[in-house]
Amino acid sequence: MKIVLLTPELFRAEGGIARIMRLYLKALCELCGADGRVSSLALNDADDPVPLLNRYSNDRLAGHFGADRHKLRFVWRAIRLARDADWLVCGHLGQLIAARLARTANPTLRYALVAHGIEVWRPFTLLERWALRGADRILCISEYTRRQLLRFCPGVDPTRLLIVPNTLDPNLAQSTAIAASVTPTILSVGRLVHADAYKGFDTLIEAMPGVLKVIPDAQLRIVGTGDDQPRLQALAGQLGVSANIVFAGRVSDEELAAEYARCTVFALPSRREGFGLVYLEAMIRGKSCLGARAGGTLEVVSPDTGVLVDYGNVPEIAIGLIQLLRHPCDSEVVRRQAESFAFPQFTRHLAQALNL
Repeated sequence: MKIVLLTPELFRAEGGIARIMRLYLKALCELCGADGRVSSLALNDADDPVPLLNRYSNDRLAGHFGADRHKLRFVWRAIRLARDADWLVCGHLGQLIAARLARTANPTLRYALVAHGIEVWRPFTLLERWALRGADRILCISEYTRRQLLRFCPGVDPTRLLIVPNTLDPNLAQSTAIAASVTPTILSVGRLVHADAYKGFDTLIEAMPGVLKVIPDAQLRIVGTGDDQPRLQALAGQLGVSANIVFAGRVSDEELAAEYARCTVFALPSRREGFGLVYLEAMIRGKSCLGARAGGTLEVVSPDTGVLVDYGNVPEIAIGLIQLLRHPCDSEVVRRQAESFAFPQFTRHLAQALNL
């Protein structure tokens, strides 16, 4: 079995899509068979050697290639790599047209799209509809994402839309000896960019005055960077809570694992999460989560594992954080919920979806 994986990026960025697509690479390398080969092509990556590549592949990886942000080079390479492939797995809707074009050069090629969330929660262009309707499989990370895609592209065959939930990175899920902080700590993780303002980092900051009235030593730690960080820092200053908020910046996988281990609760009151991988990354450490009643979050966070609030409702967010800081959910129950999304289960779901 020869498989080609197309992604926006695998190693140049640290967003959720890059992290989950690394796990697709790892799973495909395990599933392609003893004589199989997997080729990886990332639009934004360069061709430089990648130290992390060995974590997410094995000897069945034929190569990881980058187009260094050149779209025409990416399409040309995708067509060349797929000319004798059996499957092409496309990691983002924006690259699905390249997959459909690759089939013109290889009529026996089957291709699949990984539908992550907001990129398919909208009307599609004519070219996108053409590419979607040609897909042999559309792998939706949540039932909510599946419903939204069917809503905006009613002509697509619903039997081709299968649920393959996201999974935990086995490297990140490994246990650590780091103890939880004695300071009541709220952790949030994500890109701090204007385009992702829906994630609700500003509402967490706005909730901190209410939290501090009840728990004066509480701390909010925000991991991530981006062009929205100056606005968020200014907001913290305006509210007088800068001393209780730490912007930790971009961190390595090991440092992120330590952040999860040290925190008391995890919070991301986002309006548009397709799944919410970061909740799982916190839950595998036994950490209670706060999320919004929106998108795919409801399929991950339950009353047994955290608190759900209305998006943008700052008083409700403050009350939920206080509740979890004072009375967190049973850590073993939380951990078991996360384990139901472990990598072996993900690999099995993917194998069934692609008939590997």
